[in-house]
Formats: sequence, C-alpha cells, structure tokens
Amino acid sequence: MTVAPTVFPDAERVIVDFLRNRTEFASATVDNKPPAGFDGTQAVVLVSRTGGVWIDDQHLDLPQVDLEVYGPDKTSAHALILLARAAVLQLRGTAYGTAQILDVVETDGPRWLPDYNRPAGNRYRNTVRLTVQPA
Repeated sequence: MTVAPTVFPDAERVIVDFLRNRTEFASATVDNKPPAGFDGTQAVVLVSRTGGVWIDDQHLDLPQVDLEVYGPDKTSAHALILLARAAVLQLRGTAYGTAQILDVVETDGPRWLPDYNRPAGNRYRNTVRLTVQPA
C-alpha cells in the first residue's frame, strides 16, 4: 500500500497572496523576490521562508517566515512593517487551498535592519511562525 505524501502550501505564497489582496498594500510591491530595478527605496514587502519544521505525528508544518519591508524613508518603511505585521497575524484561522492556518506567532518583532547591499534602502524585518495543517 502506497501512502501519498503530505503536501503543504508554499508558506511564502500564502503570505504574499494574502497581503496582495489587501487594500492597504495597493501601493506596495509584495512578493518573494525584489522587483526589477529595486534599490531599497521603493515600498516593498519581501516574504521569505527562513526555516521551520514538519511535525510528523501531528501532520503540521511550522514554517518560519521573514518579512523584509522597505520604504522611501525610515518612517515610511516603519509604517509599512506595522501594517504587514498586523495583517499577517490575521491569517490565524484562515484557509489556503485545502490547508488551514491554525496559528500565527511573532518570533521576532519589527526591527530596523540596514541593508548594506542597498545603501539608500530603508529596511525593517519581522519574523513569524505559522502552524499549517493540511485538510
């Protein structure tokens, strides 16, 4: 008897799709990769899975995801990270395809993080952990 593997949604895509559909991000680029010509001064939310674990006996995925938020100045970047932080926490209890997002926990709050590869950039970073269960 062959048992099909458990397949979870792409945690980056879950967050990107969720944020893109919200009006407060209409003027920002939300993706898992920088837009063409990106220099760190545009309003951008970059979403990257940076770790996490699969809990086999409970059939759960616990992805750890970073939100890197940029803006034209430090104040704008800070305002955008606060919006992203509040929005991502609202994923708790939602469905994505056949999976359920059971919980969202902030593991590292918004913090200023200069981007030395983009000296003109204004960046904040926030880290969350999702608890995802397939249907």
